[in-house]
Order: sequence, then structure tokens, then C-alpha cells
Amino acid sequence: MHCERFFVYLCSMKRSLQRLFAAIIFFCGTGICAQSFPWQDTTRSLESRVEWLIENLTLDEKLSLMVHQNPAIPRVGLPAYSWWNEALHGVGRAGVATVYPMPVALAATFDPQTVRRVFSHVAQEAVVKYRQAQDTGGTGDYTGLTFFTPNINIFRDPRWGRGMETYGEDPYLTAQMGLACVEGLQTTSAACLKHFAVHSGPEGVRHEFDSRVSDRDLRTTYLPAFEYIIKHSHVAQVMCGYNRLNGSPCCTNRRLFDILRNEWHYDGILVTDCWALNDAYELDTVIPRHRTHATAALAYGDAFGREVDLECGSGLPALRQAVEQGLVPESKVDEHVRRILRVRLAVTGSTSQTGSTSQTSPTDVAARSMVLLKNNGVLPLRGLPNLIVAGPNAVDSLIPLGNYNGTPEHTVTIDEALSDLVKKSAISSASPTVVYCGGLNPQLEGEELQVEREGFYKGDRTLVELPREQVEEIKAYKQKGFSVVLVLCAGSAVSLENVIDDCDAVLMAWYGGQDMGTAVRQLLYGERDDFGRLPVTIYRSTDDLPPFDDYAMQGRTYRYADPERVEFPFGFGYSYSFFSIKNPWVDEANFRVGGTLSLCNTDASSAASHRTVVQVYLQCPDDPSAPIKQLVGTASLSPTEEQPLLPFSIDLDPFWFRQYNEASGLMEEPADGTRFTLQIGFSSDDRDLTDLPYTYHNRK
Repeated sequence: MHCERFFVYLCSMKRSLQRLFAAIIFFCGTGICAQSFPWQDTTRSLESRVEWLIENLTLDEKLSLMVHQNPAIPRVGLPAYSWWNEALHGVGRAGVATVYPMPVALAATFDPQTVRRVFSHVAQEAVVKYRQAQDTGGTGDYTGLTFFTPNINIFRDPRWGRGMETYGEDPYLTAQMGLACVEGLQTTSAACLKHFAVHSGPEGVRHEFDSRVSDRDLRTTYLPAFEYIIKHSHVAQVMCGYNRLNGSPCCTNRRLFDILRNEWHYDGILVTDCWALNDAYELDTVIPRHRTHATAALAYGDAFGREVDLECGSGLPALRQAVEQGLVPESKVDEHVRRILRVRLAVTGSTSQTGSTSQTSPTDVAARSMVLLKNNGVLPLRGLPNLIVAGPNAVDSLIPLGNYNGTPEHTVTIDEALSDLVKKSAISSASPTVVYCGGLNPQLEGEELQVEREGFYKGDRTLVELPREQVEEIKAYKQKGFSVVLVLCAGSAVSLENVIDDCDAVLMAWYGGQDMGTAVRQLLYGERDDFGRLPVTIYRSTDDLPPFDDYAMQGRTYRYADPERVEFPFGFGYSYSFFSIKNPWVDEANFRVGGTLSLCNTDASSAASHRTVVQVYLQCPDDPSAPIKQLVGTASLSPTEEQPLLPFSIDLDPFWFRQYNEASGLMEEPADGTRFTLQIGFSSDDRDLTDLPYTYHNRK
């Protein structure tokens, strides 16, 4: 066929055929489709396919697979592939995708099943995007099926800008939500636990910061979520962080390597945070760095000569130098590449799987995440009051998206969701009600941002109070005699002490995803009654916090903070209904608690769904160094008006009863007969809890 005719023929094809033809040309051009190779035979075991590649790749080819952008190796039919993709709350940075609420908001659902469904749907979208990339020959970043998700660092201080990416301040809740994310995402893809370990700011100095942590805090707060998920799943990847831990960068930290590989027996991929190894050796006059290694080869030798398998970065020349200098034995290279190929072949060879076949409603998830912090009776809004929507976050379409987000097909702002009601209420004579949409925004808090204004610094916050200009606006509305409903948008705790008395109601809406506005409307009007609960403590003021760069847990989170310094406690949240627990019981031998949940005094519409979260906390009266209390169990329960009495039971995992042993430096099972107190109720506040004596029975 002449070239001109061929071009006309190609242009007349349907777009799907064009993509297919382009892919064929791409792969044949690289020599990849010229012949078949044993590793491509999916009827063979995964291990035998991996071993064939290990035996047939050259050393230089193996090294090329140990950085995140794997080049094509036509000689053995291996196409190019990038390991870097994001799925923090939906497939991110890869075009159109469903945008769910930020992880801190997902944690506020206190419902792992919801999170598991969310990420099962995310996995489904991921496969579709991967296939589209394959059709067009796309192999760059954000095209693969290996995701740097979830972030399971502990949100120890509300000033940390990236706290919105986490599942809150509690190890148990973080572990449950992180596990649900891994299970959902790995229906088709590879998840990654990050950042290992002890990483939560400050953002402005993260490339040089040394997190100084006691062994007790390390074992009781910063490591349990990593350990629990690794022991309860086959998570494919773990990412080491930028910071130092007690003097050594996390990506060359022998103590962390020993815990991960030898204590927990993790045999998945250990990947660096992106360009984190550069911090160990580079001299930078702009960004201060760790500078713990004299040369790049020494840094890469410490990382890859031990337990790091894969670098997100561009250090292939330094890696080659480390091998040439004998710092990384060839046998170690094979070990790393073996892990890499296991995961890569597993996820890219099973794209016929599509995860969940139905979408988990972003509106439902958003509504279940939002927390009602105050209500003096103004909510739910009745009829058509004289409604005004105001505040800096009312019309901002970026507010719902948070960070590490995709591009949704649509976004519903709060103003858009309420606009028809505002128009209808303009012929109204009722006393005005202001829905004031305030708080923060993702351009002020986030990852290493170039922001320096009052209350904020490089993505972190220097003040936890509501911005001063918003306080003044709310007070002005109140002075005019308006009712004020504050819809608080933020990725972290915001102190309201200076304005709480001027608000008739407060709804914590977070960065609630693409349908955030719709969820706010449904909750304000009582169309649903399935609010979330706080996954973080809201302190009274900045002055009630320890120094931001102090990683000691004393005085932090509900587990160690003075309750008098707390404005809203962890686990707290109102409903339009009143719930109580009748006849709570304990089954010590089977690690189980329960009772009967009672629903009464409903103040929502008859169509509303009612939900509460029963929480179980553990106290250790004989251990003065233990936390004040520790969450060890939850249940998301939905009684109905037809069946207002709902019997329930909650299984407890002995993992969360472990105690720190000062002599061994390890978490160990309590001795038989150890006395505890279980508390069951609706928040971490003692006033919301009922005490139940509990005697531990050793399982050995």
C-alpha cells in the first residue's frame, strides 16, 4: 500500500483501532512482539517466570529495573514500565477519575467496609486507565498499576500539612483503615505503605530533619499500623521516608531494615520516597539535606547493599558505582530484582480482573465522613428559611479535591448544592440563617508548599486557630442577629475556641471529594443521619500543643493529652438521633464485648438513615507509662425506627492488648491475669463511656 493511501486508511479507522495499531507499531518497533519468551507464558508459575528473567538478564539490565522508570529490554521482550502512580483517594494525576474524600475524612467514617469498597472501585478505575495507557503505548509515570498508597503515618500534630493524607492520630484506626485500603486496592493493583517510619513534619525541613523518638513511642505509636497491616495482608510495597530516625536516614536505616525484614519477615518491595537517597549525600545550597554519606555510591551501598529494592528517583549511575565498588553484591541485586519482578508480573499480568463492578457513591462516602460538632437546634434546616451562603470556601471548586487528586467529571461546591434553596428562600420573612463555609484550603496545607503567610509555613501550620479574618466575619453575622451554621473545610483539626459561641451549628466537612456539596446539603436538611466521628483531637489553642518538632508523644493526641486542653475529643460527633448502649457485656475468654444499641429521639426526616459508631477503649491501670486509653475496637451500627434495639458484638484483637517491655524493647503479650479496664461508648471522653473490668487470659 502506498504511504498516502496507508495514511488515509489509518485516519479512517475508529479511534480504538487507531490506538491498537499504534500499540502494535510501538511494541514491534522495540522488538518486543517479535517473539514470545518463557516469562510471558502465564500458564507457568509466577516464580518460574521470574526466575527465567533473573537467569537471562544481564547485570546492567537488572540494575535498570531497580529505579522506578524501568526501560524496555527488547532482548527479552520486557516493555517499559513506571512504578510511580498515586491513588490516595482515587486514581491521581492521571486525568479523569472519581475523587473521594481525603483519607482523614475516610477515617472519620470509622467504617473499614466503606474504605474497602472505595478502594475496590479505585482499583477498577486503575485497570481501565492502565489498559488505555497500554493501547496508546503510554509507559510514563502515572500509567502503571503500582500505587504509592496508603499513607499510614500517625497524625501526631495538627500543624502537619500532610496530615490530611493519613487516617488520623490513632494507631488502631489507622491500621484498620490502612488495611481496608490495601485489600481494596490490591484486588487489581499493588499498594504501598508509607512513609516508613516516624514521618509527620515539619515539611519545610523534611530533607534534613531528624526525628528523635524513644523506643517506647516508636513501638507503641509509630510502628503498630505498619506491623499490623504487614502481618494481616500481602501488601506489595513499603516506602521509606525522607526524614532521619534517631540520626540515620530512613532509607539507609539499619534499625528499620532489621525490624521490617527480620522481626516482621516482610518479603515485599522496599521502595524509597522519591529522590530521598539524594538527601543522604547531596550538598545543596537551597535545600538543606542530611549529608550523612560522603558519596552517592556509599549512600546507595547502604540502601541497596541491605534492604532497599527499588528507588523512586534517578540514581542509576550511583547504583552502578555501588555495585562496581563491591558495596552491593550481585547476589543482592538478584534478590532485589526478584521481588520487583514478582510484583510487576503479578499486577500487569492480571488486568482481566476489574475489582468492584459498581461505583461506591462519592456522596454517600462524603456524608458518612462529615462530623457534626455542634448543634443548638438550628439543624436540620426546616422548610425554606431565609438562607445565605457565605465564606471563602463556598464557591471554591478546588476545596473538595484536597491533594494527590484526579480530575473528576464534575465537582459540586457547597454554593452550587444550596443555590436553588437560596433562591427559593429570597420571598421568605424568616430570620436569616448563614451557612458560612470557612476553614482552610489545600493550597495552604499540604506537601512542602511554598506558602508563607500568617498561620502557615511551607505547607504546615503555625497556628491551629480558625484564620482571624473568618472569625471576624462570623462574629459580624452573629451581631446582626443571624443564625450561623459553620461548614468547616480542612484537612486537619481547627480550633474554634474564639468563635464557637457565635456558631449555632458546626459541621466538619473536610475536603470531601467531588460530591462534597451534595453531601453537605443532605446533612444540613436532615435527609440523612449517618454522620462521621472525629479521627483527630481538636485542641483548644496552639498554646495547648507541645513544640511541633518534638516527636515525643507526651501531651499529644487523646492517648496522652490533658483532657482539659481538648475542645472536641477524638471519636466525638453528634447525630440527629440519641443513642444509648443497654446491658454491655464482656466475654474475656473470646476477646469480645457487646450490648444492645438503642435508638430514640430522632430529629431527622423519616427518610433519613441513622448511624452511630460504638467505640471500645483499653486502659492499663497497672502501667503508669501506658497511654491514658487506647482504641481497640469499633462498630458502625445502623438501627432503624422499625427496629430501634440492635444487639451487637465487637471482636477484639489481642494484638492491641500488647504492652511495651522496657527490658526487651519489644511489644509483648500481657501476662496471664493482667488487669485492664475496657470502656465502651461513643467517644474517647470518659463522660461518653461505660467502664467494664477485664482480666487478660494468656493464649499460650
